[in-house]
Amino acid sequence: MRYFITLAYCGARFNGWQIQPDAPSVQETLEQACSTILRQPISITGCGRTDTGVHARYYVAHFDAEGELPERFLTGLNSILSDDIAVYDIRAMHPEAHARFDAYERSYVYYISLRKNPFATETAWYSPLNKHLQVDKMQEIADLLPLYNEFFPFCKTHSGVDSYACELKTARWELLEAEQLLLFHITANRFLRGMVRLIVGACVQVSAGQIQLQEVQSALDGQKSLKKSLSVPPQGLFLTEVKYPYLVFSV
Repeated sequence: MRYFITLAYCGARFNGWQIQPDAPSVQETLEQACSTILRQPISITGCGRTDTGVHARYYVAHFDAEGELPERFLTGLNSILSDDIAVYDIRAMHPEAHARFDAYERSYVYYISLRKNPFATETAWYSPLNKHLQVDKMQEIADLLPLYNEFFPFCKTHSGVDSYACELKTARWELLEAEQLLLFHITANRFLRGMVRLIVGACVQVSAGQIQLQEVQSALDGQKSLKKSLSVPPQGLFLTEVKYPYLVFSV
């Protein structure tokens, strides 16, 4: 039987979603917990990979298991998982359903803190220079992105991908003055390795006058690297939504 689960995790103490040699990962932690409860080897496939330190408010994964699940499977699973991971729901799916390949849209939010906040050191990026960020200049980069369908300048080097094509749906900055937060929202059918952090970095660089809007536009036109690129820290990045052509769950 194939099952889809939805979960959330704080990535601060994990080396990303994907299993890594000699390093803790969300995937391995879940597989060990499920295998313990179900008393059979369980292999879990996620909707995508997140890098070290990146979080997920909404993540979907699937696994196959023999026999019926225990009645209190979710309760038992959450009881042996650390506080960094919470599994919200589980649903039996048709045997060909795939958490990664069937997803047609994904959304991320990047959090920038405009003031030092000891309660957000693992969930937002803070720098003393952030208070000088100019949202209007950053939005100029965001407005430029949907005009393109390939994003080589915003792909981590040596990623080994065959295509740099992405169908970008939305890209916008949001200022939450009361919370002293700056949020970058982005939605696409797929994302390249390190793409969101590099885009946010370019927005920050344009705001700081380190690069010009025309340089970003030229890099996108020619599908070439920026002369100066910045990948912002991982702790501000959250996967927030994954959509499928069929109903999975909502959290």
